[in-house]
Amino acid sequence: MDVQPDRNVERAKERIAAGDPYGAVHLLREVIDAGRAFADAHHLLGLAYSMIGQPAEALAEFDHALRLNPRYVDAHLNRAVTLNELGRYDDAVAAFAAAQGLGGVDHTGFEAAAASRLANLHAELAEAYVEAGGVREAIEQYAKAAQLRPEFLDLRYRLARLRLEVGDVALARQELEAILEERPSFFDARAAFGMACYLQGDTAVARAAWQQCRGERADEPRITAYLALLDRVAIKAGAGGGGGAGC
Repeated sequence: MDVQPDRNVERAKERIAAGDPYGAVHLLREVIDAGRAFADAHHLLGLAYSMIGQPAEALAEFDHALRLNPRYVDAHLNRAVTLNELGRYDDAVAAFAAAQGLGGVDHTGFEAAAASRLANLHAELAEAYVEAGGVREAIEQYAKAAQLRPEFLDLRYRLARLRLEVGDVALARQELEAILEERPSFFDARAAFGMACYLQGDTAVARAAWQQCRGERADEPRITAYLALLDRVAIKAGAGGGGGAGC
């Protein structure tokens, strides 16, 4: 599992807490420019821009965070503050109202902010299990996180990747397919979906997924390697007279 983007987000949080918003901006721009940013990265970047006196840029990041996660209470609140700074008072009042509307009990039985926090805590515990070698236990925690906040696609993606690691390929493929239905532009999810299809012997769908990835990022080395693998499998199958499995 590629954890570098998440490490950069955590380091950005530390930079903001230490009063270094410029350092946070640098780290978060790396994550976003790599196409691997979720709502929290855009929200943090908005906070960093606010700290360095760039409210227009901050507002754009809060808006982006809310497009990815419309229930992000902190993003609504910080968006309201920023709108107020920009003199857009009516919009600020509406943003505050939107945040308040999310503060009640939702389908989880918890207040929305509490449910989101619990989902993130389950994810943190899952990562601790991963570091300790307890991947199955980590999967259980990520499943709980995804149940609380199915709109947190980053958590669901990690859940799918861990399922791939332990050989639960069918469940991983199902999860990745659902994620892509919600966010077709999720590059890493599409790459992982291709791998799940390949592991199931569905090489035609795997090839289509990876070719779409290559169309988005022609210089991504792992996609080049995946497609080369398919080509070698096809050549080997042809040489053996088997004709291949969908290649």
